[in-house]
Amino acid sequence: MNRHYFVSGNLDELENISRELESKDITALQTHVLTLDDAALVGRGLHQVPSFMKSDAVRSALKASVFGLITALLVILVAYLMDLPEQVGWLPFIFLAVVLMGFITWEGGMWGVQEPNAHFKRFQEVLAEGKYVFYVEVKEDQESALKLVIDNHPDLEHAGTEAVPTDLVLSVESGVSKFAKWGP
Repeated sequence: MNRHYFVSGNLDELENISRELESKDITALQTHVLTLDDAALVGRGLHQVPSFMKSDAVRSALKASVFGLITALLVILVAYLMDLPEQVGWLPFIFLAVVLMGFITWEGGMWGVQEPNAHFKRFQEVLAEGKYVFYVEVKEDQESALKLVIDNHPDLEHAGTEAVPTDLVLSVESGVSKFAKWGP
């Protein structure tokens, strides 16, 4: 999948673009608006970027989990090399390894909460000016439909494209959305 970024200062235009994209089978779950003023999106047919995605918490937690795993393996290795499990068993060392890995992963996530998402850092100045970043995640076969819609909006400024592995995320979001509409 590719994520296309666009910058605009006009929410009405973004709402129109979103509707046009939906008519071309690009679902609302594939479009998001990044803004510092989330209240401006209330009551509009636009999806805001979820809070947890605005920060780098997930990416930082994943990085920290690698260090946590290494630490956990070191605990197990040191215990093994010192023949400590012979005296007290493996359970305390396995427990310590799991706790350390969990704590380091959690701490990494907390560190990431303080940082803007790595994908959105480049838009900090644009957002500070009160503009909106509209991004669309499309599959290869939807690229032409996106181009048709975007070409009709010359005021929309293209701000870049990147490959993103969000097929699974979109599938889960779509399933949850369908279930929420179906359920009580």
